[in-house]
Amino acid sequence: MRQKFQILLFSMLFFISGSIPVFAEEADQAAKNASIYGFWTLIPPLIAIILAFITKNVVLSLFLGVFSGAFLLQLSAHNAFMSLIQALLQVVQYILNSLADPWNAGIILQVLAIGGLIGLVTKMGGAKAVAESLAKRAKTPRSAQIITWLMGILVFFDDYANSLIVGPIMRPVTDKLKISREKLAFIVDATAAPIAGIMIVSTWIGYEVGLIKDAYSSIGQTVNAYGVFIDTIPFRFYNILILVFILAIALMMRDFGSMYQAEYRARTTGKVLADTAKPMAVDDKDNQPKEGIQLSIWTAIIPIGLLMILSFVGFYYNGYMAIVDGEDKELIQFIQSHPFSLKTIRETFGASDASVVLFQAALFSSIVAIIMGVAKRIFTVGEAIETWINGMKSLLITGVILLLAWSLSSTMKELGTAKYLVGLLSDKLPAFILPSIIFILGAIISFATGTSYGTMGILMPLTIPLAAALSPDPKFIIMSAGAVLTGAIFGDHASPISDTTILSSMGAGSDHLDHVRTQLDYALPVAFITVLFGYLPVGLGVSVWIALPIAILAIFLLVRFVGKPLETNESTVPYPLREAKNAE
Repeated sequence: MRQKFQILLFSMLFFISGSIPVFAEEADQAAKNASIYGFWTLIPPLIAIILAFITKNVVLSLFLGVFSGAFLLQLSAHNAFMSLIQALLQVVQYILNSLADPWNAGIILQVLAIGGLIGLVTKMGGAKAVAESLAKRAKTPRSAQIITWLMGILVFFDDYANSLIVGPIMRPVTDKLKISREKLAFIVDATAAPIAGIMIVSTWIGYEVGLIKDAYSSIGQTVNAYGVFIDTIPFRFYNILILVFILAIALMMRDFGSMYQAEYRARTTGKVLADTAKPMAVDDKDNQPKEGIQLSIWTAIIPIGLLMILSFVGFYYNGYMAIVDGEDKELIQFIQSHPFSLKTIRETFGASDASVVLFQAALFSSIVAIIMGVAKRIFTVGEAIETWINGMKSLLITGVILLLAWSLSSTMKELGTAKYLVGLLSDKLPAFILPSIIFILGAIISFATGTSYGTMGILMPLTIPLAAALSPDPKFIIMSAGAVLTGAIFGDHASPISDTTILSSMGAGSDHLDHVRTQLDYALPVAFITVLFGYLPVGLGVSVWIALPIAILAIFLLVRFVGKPLETNESTVPYPLREAKNAE
């Protein structure tokens, strides 16, 4: 069946080879490709996403997605056979370009370095000590989920750091309490981009504020872009509601959909992973602490705490130097005269290269961890380096998937996939429905492309001028801008090809596709409530301070009446699970 499906898709691509005209290179090639290829620009993400769920093989699915896009692009200049050859060469080039990008390379390095750091902390017994310490407080699945939620909020400054820190720390605790890896991955993922995107200080804010400032400038308005950003926060319904949703399911201990099945499996059988799962991070038995060593939480607190402190300092210093080396004289003068003001911290964090800073922080923290372990005679220097490398090895598959996901993003950018979606879904609209349409459009684009930044960059310059043309009310423009930012974060949270989704699977040690499948059952209802109780009411003139509490109430009602408690009665067990249990 899988082979027939792949042959069918390939045949479709081959069939259209005669229908795609040759065209010359122009300045806006992506826009031209979007108009030429039309619907076919959606083929790469569709192949990647659909095949991933059919084949259960993320690497193969992403590769075929990238290849299909490269094949489409080559058909404009070659026959079908030569296009196959050129497409394979182009895939290699996409991967090389992805790795050559300094930002991407920094992310790969930080993932590997943090993996090595976690390996050292585990070998020293720090992870086990923290797990035992947290277990004294997290004595039930409810308290464990709430603690994970709180930790995710505390690591607010960067979504990557959140995914890579919270998951590994909480994994032993949630495993002991029979919480599924799918649930852990969901909580980690839902407290990554959603919280980083709305915090007044984070690595996201510079980009978001910059987009707002440029978009307002395009309609001839000079505004306090940071003030506008703050004003959009109450209108960031999805970010807020998904955080509330986590708390609701933890407090009520109710789940639904495929997450309910995963939680039931974990509670009744102790299997935190499905039998067919392929976890993104594998627990290395050889990397466990030696028998007889004295466990101490400080062997985890010092390296991980240092990682967070150095990240904060690094964001400030890296961003400060970037601004000073820039050409904005007014901003340079301000940060030099007010080095520790909130504005300076915000500007420096926004201007910093988070990928490089996190790699530097992880590398330095790893050195400190090695020194600690050697000083405590837990391992020798040679054993420490071997442990660090083994910690990185477990995350190599994450690096491969990230490279292919970035390559797919490059393919879609060249094809003009996002531009096609914008042109397809945007039209003359009544003013009240614009925020809802913008949120839905942002969610679709970011889910299909796996990038929130790219989605924001596409929609913000279109949304603010359109909102200003439809309504002169400043609040209407602000709520529309909020819809762009939160719609884009939906995809960053839910898309199977989003880097934070991938990193959350890795941090939690979950099967990536199981994480995506169970997470979608939760993300989509929250998105529906976002539109129905959020953007539609405020678009009609209802105060956000009325709409937001009603939307929050709707979240609790959803969990209460759709969610089911984890009963152990046979009659309440989902049929597939009951059948599997009987078979055992």
